[in-house]
Amino acid sequence: MITQYIPVVLAFAFAAVVSGALIGLTAFLGRGRLGGTRTRDTYESGVPLLDGSRKRVSVRFFVVAMVFIVFDVEVAFLFPWAVSARGLLAEGNNAVLLDGLIFLVLLAIGYVYLWREGAFDWSRRRSES
Repeated sequence: MITQYIPVVLAFAFAAVVSGALIGLTAFLGRGRLGGTRTRDTYESGVPLLDGSRKRVSVRFFVVAMVFIVFDVEVAFLFPWAVSARGLLAEGNNAVLLDGLIFLVLLAIGYVYLWREGAFDWSRRRSES
């Protein structure tokens, strides 16, 4: 039984050795090669920066980004569901439609909740957040 996991353990060990060797070589060979402070400046496609790179960013930006990732990943599950649902519907299994409908309703409930809580409202002032 445990012999089935030997290839997986060997693959993880190989990945760990290769990644460790690459990180070690980078640290060994790349040390001290930076020039002056000019090479450490933030680079923005050759255009001089208009603002500092260390400025504060509103938390709302990160909330919207996280909500986008969550909904994007959940919607990405719809394609494999649709592919498998086609085969299941051909076999006469109509419960798969109810499963998909429940999933979409839960997505809609989460979206409406976030909308009502003002997660997408950028017009509110900073002091209100």
